[in-house]
Amino acid sequence: MKRNDGCSPILTITGSDGTGGSGVQADIKILSALGGYAVTVITSVTVQNTLGIQDFYDLPPDIVLGQIEAIINDVQPRIVKIGMIRRADVMQAVSSVLERYRPEVVIYDPVAVSSNGDILMSPDLIRVMRRCLLPLVSLLTLKKSDAERILGHRIVGSAGVVEAAGELQQLGCHSVLMHCGNMMAGPNTDVLVVASDSEPSFLSNMCGDTLQGNRHGRSGNLSAAIGGYMSKGQSLEDAVASAYTYMSNVHAKDVALAGRGSELFNEFVNEISAHFTSHNDVRFYADLLNVSSTYLAQVTKRIAGKAPKTIIDEYLVSEIESMLLSSTKTVQEIAYSVGFGSQAHFAKFFKKMTGLTPSEYRRQKR
Repeated sequence: MKRNDGCSPILTITGSDGTGGSGVQADIKILSALGGYAVTVITSVTVQNTLGIQDFYDLPPDIVLGQIEAIINDVQPRIVKIGMIRRADVMQAVSSVLERYRPEVVIYDPVAVSSNGDILMSPDLIRVMRRCLLPLVSLLTLKKSDAERILGHRIVGSAGVVEAAGELQQLGCHSVLMHCGNMMAGPNTDVLVVASDSEPSFLSNMCGDTLQGNRHGRSGNLSAAIGGYMSKGQSLEDAVASAYTYMSNVHAKDVALAGRGSELFNEFVNEISAHFTSHNDVRFYADLLNVSSTYLAQVTKRIAGKAPKTIIDEYLVSEIESMLLSSTKTVQEIAYSVGFGSQAHFAKFFKKMTGLTPSEYRRQKR
């Protein structure tokens, strides 16, 4: 099947991203912007927002396989772009169906290590990838950290990058595009190694740090753009060059999705100051701010590195300390004024937080 304008459909096999910055949503946007037509297979559903991924639901291999066969049997895409695969049995299923149908081009953008250093691929998954999927890949696009995880050793210097790309080719990949970050001098930070070329190509990373994985979804966006240009008939090398130019232009005018985290955190602190004498439960503040307790916890952890309950309790302690030092009220009176039902409960809470009873704190500080 081809569209009326002669552009064949491109199959993207990856996870979802509700923010639209990566995954199947981003692939559809990129391919559509380039005049292509994306057909899709979902491997994982993510619970995700601008603060990151909170949870996954990985689809079983028979469902992933069924999606792929339904698309391939019907519209016969000649270009396949692969992204997130988190299960070894799903990797095996994807490899087996690609081995059977043999699309002309397979672009694979694995994410073995997240931008904050989390390991996303198990050793078993990497073994299946190396044995089954990489021999079917036309172009492997990946960050240096991903290559180190897949190969099992560090990559040092520009010579090490080229050697690592060669190692990946020996596993069956026709071509390797590696984003090298700031490890190489000058603007030429990315390396393309093609089996038919005797020398590697060094590419100017016109997007600055954004292709190094520091910007959410950029590596996957680039690989989708390469697939989009190849669907128009460009060679692999030309498609890579066109994709870099496209990504540079997109980055110049792109505005990343921003969540309400900072604004919400400030609102949370303001509400604590207004209600700390009567409420110290997280659910109360979450309901007041019209968000879930889970999201409130994500925000406070990202911004302050603390749980909401810790912030509430620390604010309460700071107010109690101020009262103990500046007020002539008795400990019991202070306890009642900040919402405690008994002086014993108040003293127990304060000692747990500070290591001192209220009376000891007042004596020592005065």
